[in-house]
Amino acid sequence: MKLKSLWLVGAASAAMILTASAAQAGSASANNSAATDQALAQANQRLDDVNSRLDALESELQSAETRAAADHDASTATANSILGAWWNNTSINGRMYWDFSYVDQEVNHTRTGTTNGTAFDIKRFYVGIDHKFNDVFSANVTTDFTFDSSSGVNQVFIKKAYLQAKVSDALVFKVGSTDMPWIPFMEDIYGYRYVENTLTDRLKDANSADWGAHVSGKLYDGMLNYAVSVVNGAGYKKANIFRTNGPDVEGRLDLDVDHFIVGIGGYTGKFGQQFGTALHHSFTRGDAVAAYVMPDFRIGVEYFAGNNVSSVTSATQTDTESGVSGFGAWTFMPEWSVFGRYDWATKHLHQVAATPDMPNDYYNVGIEWNPIKIVDFSLVYKHEDESGNYATSNIGAGATMATKTNYNEVGIFGQLRW
Repeated sequence: MKLKSLWLVGAASAAMILTASAAQAGSASANNSAATDQALAQANQRLDDVNSRLDALESELQSAETRAAADHDASTATANSILGAWWNNTSINGRMYWDFSYVDQEVNHTRTGTTNGTAFDIKRFYVGIDHKFNDVFSANVTTDFTFDSSSGVNQVFIKKAYLQAKVSDALVFKVGSTDMPWIPFMEDIYGYRYVENTLTDRLKDANSADWGAHVSGKLYDGMLNYAVSVVNGAGYKKANIFRTNGPDVEGRLDLDVDHFIVGIGGYTGKFGQQFGTALHHSFTRGDAVAAYVMPDFRIGVEYFAGNNVSSVTSATQTDTESGVSGFGAWTFMPEWSVFGRYDWATKHLHQVAATPDMPNDYYNVGIEWNPIKIVDFSLVYKHEDESGNYATSNIGAGATMATKTNYNEVGIFGQLRW
């Protein structure tokens, strides 16, 4: 009984110990779980904070990229707008005169000189840039590639460089170097500049362009036209080489009615003589033209008379000169035309003993093929006779007043224009 009681007491004591241990273990486990939950909650909070900051940073970066793209697009659009406006108001044009020909020249009945023989020549190559600033102001620069006989090499000149103010069709101002009133006007009427210069240009009695102030206009829908230039007088190749004794003046007035053109012009001045040079005369020239011009047919006649082209600086002589040029062309079938021209001119030196007249005869004939609008080809024959020291675009001045020069040329002449 006593043993049984002791076993019961022991069993009860063990049960109590086990119960206490279990209770203590459960309490510790509960405490650890609560701590873990708290740590996880804190870690999640920190992750949420980091994610929020990352989201904010990503949003800010996206906004910055959007602003940068918008700024780039705006800058590109502005640049494109500026470039587009510039190029949309800018044009580039060009023109080339060339020939492949054979020349036979005799001086006093003797075939001599370096002019003779066969060669390919580029007589002129112009490249021009036009830009329009607005409805009033514009500018032009045109280069002239040509052979310079004075230096014996090819040269590039500035033929045109001007600022234009177009008040209206009736009033256009230009300052700089640009077309003179007469020669370009005659070139448009003649139509075959690539074959030969017009009358006063061929005889070196006028300049095609010069530096100065120019005014022109068209009245009554182009029926009445005028042009006046106040210039240095030395031509576009001699810009700022020296100052002259005074400005030269050239003018033109023409009437264009139903394809009939009638025009008059004139020039007065010192022909670009340098300041300080002793001057005794003024060079004067009067011009006239009458023509009928259609797309497939043209015919016309030009006349001029001048004084002292060779005597501005001479104290002992004066000179007179006159000339006439008749020309015509006919398009006899699509792309094909025939053309011809005859010039006669003479110069006389006064107050020089035993000075004969110096006549000049010139003509050309040819057939032209125009396969496309920008290209022309012509088979041409030219002939020129002169006496004395009468220099032209084809023949140099003779050594004496008695020099006789005979010039013949045959070949292919052409032009490219765009």
